Amino acid sequence: MKDKVSIITPSWNSEKYIRKAIESVQSQTYSNWEMIIVDDFSSDNTVKIVQEISKEDSRIKIFRQNSNGGAAKARNRSLDESSGRYVAYLDADDIWKPSKLEKQIQFMNEKKCGFSCTSYEIIDDNGNALNKTVHMLTSVDYVGFLTNNLLQTVGIMVDTNIVDKKYLVMPDLRRRQDAATWLQILKAGYKCYGLDIILAEYRRTNNSLSSNKFKAVNGVWSLYRDIENLSLPFSCYCFIRYAILAVWKRLYLKKK
Repeated sequence: MKDKVSIITPSWNSEKYIRKAIESVQSQTYSNWEMIIVDDFSSDNTVKIVQEISKEDSRIKIFRQNSNGGAAKARNRSLDESSGRYVAYLDADDIWKPSKLEKQIQFMNEKKCGFSCTSYEIIDDNGNALNKTVHMLTSVDYVGFLTNNLLQTVGIMVDTNIVDKKYLVMPDLRRRQDAATWLQILKAGYKCYGLDIILAEYRRTNNSLSSNKFKAVNGVWSLYRDIENLSLPFSCYCFIRYAILAVWKRLYLKKK
């Protein structure tokens, strides 16, 4: 029997998107999965929608937080409830291509790696393609990720037979908790191997960090100084490289 994949999904007021995210999981060609949705005290119909779907598909599980604690707490609760060998991440507003799990697991088995990320395309708030794709490098290490923030949650998968599950526990941060987690894994000596096939759609919503350039830049600097506690000179070095690569990606990012 194929090994189970645990899909980590936090949600908060996601009624507009959550059905599409779930449908993209249900459409996977790899069928041995569990989708663990932890709702972060939504005030809309998110929980009701998930509960209705879960009645027809027992692989979908919904848990509700007693208060709004942020994505890190929700993801950690989801991780606690998980039972699969593989852990993959899908936020409530993102979408997977049908062969995402199957191709990524095959890739990881061939590479004998415990940490990987696929390429992805960017869509807008309404699901329209922005004709932008982000292509993964062959591999990314700790310094590489600091200077080239390519890894996106929607493309990440971890094999817990190789990477200790303790490294997947996210620090309790309101922002950049996902990036801080990938850095935890990289600092532990694991590389992230890139599968350069577009297998996911990352939604750039009006409220997302990536849609606000000033907040995004502040977030990167805070990651260096406040989370990773890098020295000022090394932070400046990483930031300059990050900025140069960001400009390069904007000018030369491949269009479909």
